[in-house]
Amino acid sequence: MIDRPTFVWRADVAREALAVATGALAEEDAVSSRLWPEAMIRATDVVLDGFEADVASLVEHRWEPATDTEILEVVERTIRALNAVNDRFDGAAFETDERELLCAYVDRVLETAGIEPDDLARRNGISSGDITGPWRDW
Repeated sequence: MIDRPTFVWRADVAREALAVATGALAEEDAVSSRLWPEAMIRATDVVLDGFEADVASLVEHRWEPATDTEILEVVERTIRALNAVNDRFDGAAFETDERELLCAYVDRVLETAGIEPDDLARRNGISSGDITGPWRDW
């Protein structure tokens, strides 16, 4: 199983909440819950659930390999949905660190399904190392 970015965010929120509860951290210094509110994490998880299901449908029980077009449609749909999550949180849900985790996650899910993101990108005129780039607003 691939760790989702949301797992990392929830762990940071829980770690800080424990530190506040034990007096090891002042409440005003606990920023994780403001960076990653539970509503944003849940919305992101919904998108990632869909992404994982869509990628699985591309490779499971198929006679023919998925086409680049089919794969890119899944990636585009996912990134546009993440754009919508980001917009719901005033364009501040996914900053640099979040972007890097999400992009790496997309790559790992594809790779686990036997899809090489860099090869896919090259074949389709997308910058290698950024299969999400054409659709990503964050």
